[in-house]
Amino acid sequence: MEIEIYSDVICPWCYIGTRRLTEALRSYDGEVTLRWRAYQLDPSAPADGQPLLPWLGARYGGEARARQMFGSAAAAGASAGITMNFESALVANTFDAHRLIWFAGSPQAVPFGADADTQQHVVEALHAAHFTHGQDIAATDTLVQAAVSVGLDQARVEKLLASDEGVAEVRAELAEGRELGITSVPTFIFAGKYAVTGAQDAATLSSVLDEVARREGIRPVLRTLVGSHATHDNRHPHPATAGDTADPATPRIPRPRTPDLDACTDDTCH
Repeated sequence: MEIEIYSDVICPWCYIGTRRLTEALRSYDGEVTLRWRAYQLDPSAPADGQPLLPWLGARYGGEARARQMFGSAAAAGASAGITMNFESALVANTFDAHRLIWFAGSPQAVPFGADADTQQHVVEALHAAHFTHGQDIAATDTLVQAAVSVGLDQARVEKLLASDEGVAEVRAELAEGRELGITSVPTFIFAGKYAVTGAQDAATLSSVLDEVARREGIRPVLRTLVGSHATHDNRHPHPATAGDTADPATPRIPRPRTPDLDACTDDTCH
């Protein structure tokens, strides 16, 4: 089963949702490939890091309001083993971070240290850099450090970031997300058809995995493989909303129809 994850590096619920999905996968007896897709919460965010709380405060009625907005995310992160230091976090444009994520999951990264889990590890490292360590996620040094920490070749990553490599691919992913109607993240698309939005708990995601496997006729295997690298792309043009019971060939169903795989909209970033 392929799971596509539309997310942004500076989205706290994307960080939490990915952790919860990883937990759910531990009890899933099937083969899974994770693939990250680009989404930008604010494409106009500054190219150089600026303190997050004052920046948000100017938009949403003061720093106190900004802190209140992040209260539940910080608590949920702690329960997932994530330290979120919003006081030291920097807001910055994430386009180059998405280029690095794209590269980590591409075939051309394999000769430079990438394996089946590298894209996932890069995403985790970038989340930690932003939320835990207060690093500028738009800075080349931060991106290179995150890449090297998961085994990617430093010179190759520096070459990537100094060029326009991956720009077209990331723009295409952003455009596809808009075409699919994705307006909040994280959004998980299971088997190219079933969309679940929000940082759902591990139990809910486990139920989704089992139900999608049942509907798609996916047989269990002896152990779970969680990977993020693939060399092909056979996605459907539009995912059905999770809970759709129509023919699998149907490209899109506008709303869920069953309670067992309801489309969720809580715990997201817009």
